Amino acid sequence: MDVLYIDLDREEFKIKDRHDLFDRYIGGCGVGINLLQENCPGGVDPLSPGNPIIFAIGPLTSAFPTCTKVAAMFKSPLTGELGESYAGGRLGPSIRFAGYGAIVIKGGAENPVYLSIHDDEVFFNDARSIWGISSSYTVGKILRRLEPAPGRRSIIRIGPAGENLVRYANVNVDTFRHFGRLGLGAVFGCKNLKAIAISGSKDIIIPDRKEYKEAYQELYDVIVNTDSLKKYHDYGTTINVNPLNNIKGLPTKNLKESCFEYAENISGEHFAENFLSRHKACTGCPVGCIHIATLQIPFSEGFEFETRIMPYDYELIYALGSLLGVPMAENVMHLIEKVDHLGLDAMTTGTVLSWATEAYEEHLISKQDTMGLAFSWGDSRTYLKAIDNIVKQPNEFYRALAKGEVYASEKYGGEDFALALGGLGIAGYHTGKANIVGHIGAPRHGHLDNAGYSLDQKALKKPMTPEEMVDRLLEEDYWRCFVNSLVICLFARGVYTEERVKKAMESLGIETERSFMEIGEEIFKLKYKFKTQEGFNLQDFNVPRRFFETESSSGMLDEEEITHMLGLYRKRVDALIED
Repeated sequence: MDVLYIDLDREEFKIKDRHDLFDRYIGGCGVGINLLQENCPGGVDPLSPGNPIIFAIGPLTSAFPTCTKVAAMFKSPLTGELGESYAGGRLGPSIRFAGYGAIVIKGGAENPVYLSIHDDEVFFNDARSIWGISSSYTVGKILRRLEPAPGRRSIIRIGPAGENLVRYANVNVDTFRHFGRLGLGAVFGCKNLKAIAISGSKDIIIPDRKEYKEAYQELYDVIVNTDSLKKYHDYGTTINVNPLNNIKGLPTKNLKESCFEYAENISGEHFAENFLSRHKACTGCPVGCIHIATLQIPFSEGFEFETRIMPYDYELIYALGSLLGVPMAENVMHLIEKVDHLGLDAMTTGTVLSWATEAYEEHLISKQDTMGLAFSWGDSRTYLKAIDNIVKQPNEFYRALAKGEVYASEKYGGEDFALALGGLGIAGYHTGKANIVGHIGAPRHGHLDNAGYSLDQKALKKPMTPEEMVDRLLEEDYWRCFVNSLVICLFARGVYTEERVKKAMESLGIETERSFMEIGEEIFKLKYKFKTQEGFNLQDFNVPRRFFETESSSGMLDEEEITHMLGLYRKRVDALIED
């Protein structure tokens, strides 16, 4: 497959055949980590033009249902090491139809630009007129009027947060999807790259249509005609709110508590009954897991309503709801809309604001620092103003918040209750030790790398030793490195068994002599090599005290046991890298 290399410094591009990478590493994060290693100088400042951006798709993209994601690889401005994020929408198919397996963006523009990629052509467009617009949604509306190929194109862009180099700024993808975690939006911003529009007219070559149709139909039937993905269509991930709350696994008020008395008010069932207006799907996906809420806001008493729409899911509701003690769905929706338009990662915004609220309670920060804002649990109006200030960064305190809760707590105190593991704000689970070890050890410090939260819940029914847990975490790490190279939506990971994946790949003429787990293990190893090159060391990370002060789904956690598990995980990783 071809790789498109774009140089923003020279406004040049070239196309190279990189079958060497795709034949060995499949696509997605496997190809992406190799391209990142090739193009990212060791020790580069992540907020400099020398930090490359890699987008990579997989061999099944657009050919099979739910193979919709794109892997983005970069050096994270938030953690200073591996940045890895995923998004759906139309981006994957658009890259595929343009004829590429991956895109590498290097350098930085002198003035704001946006890229137009249409088949074999790349245009460097002046973006000064759309730089500084207050909403990424508005930027999307403008570019949709300018760019050709509606229905086959994807438009990705940053908001003010990315322009102002907030270290957890995201990239909006086709309005309702995002490259959310680890600060890709800030990497766009430091390159003066406002947006990318991409489309193409190339076809997918199917060597054996009969074999392909059989492989496709088998997957489609499981996805559509069984209950395997039904919950994602009906309620999406928001169905997790009540169950996690019931087992004391829902982080609440900066994890001072693990269940929320108003959980029912922000549950998936409540959102679906009162605010859900429609479902959307990524291109090539029959599930429709994107839930769009409608919120009516009166202009003033006696006048008409303004209607606002926004996507929602569990992680947004947790981070901007229970974690901040916000008790009403309407107020959570206001916060979701705010971070979405400004271009912030909602999860990190939530962990940053929850730290700030407790720091204010503990008198570590004052009204002088907050510019008069009195942070308190559930006060969404104050949080809305604080989010604006994080993006605008009018003083030293908000500049600190724009760098994340780890930096802010090192500067102002409160490190014991800064909810970051591996430098990244936690996802919405306080389930037990596998979740914590999985967060820290995962290549991107993400809960979706090894699903430690799920392992904790399985251990409630069938206890596991620390050794068994670490083995299971690493096995899942390896498998998901492979799955994220295909690139399959992780919601469908149970559908894409090894047998079905092999059948799908063979129908497209793709064969590999190595086992899928072997490929995944090698990709995991390459990620860790990049991480250690950029200064990551598992020995450097301590677990904040808060995780041992609040009861989890597994009960009160033992610090020594988690330290032991991290040691086991580290030994396994060290042995792998040295091999």
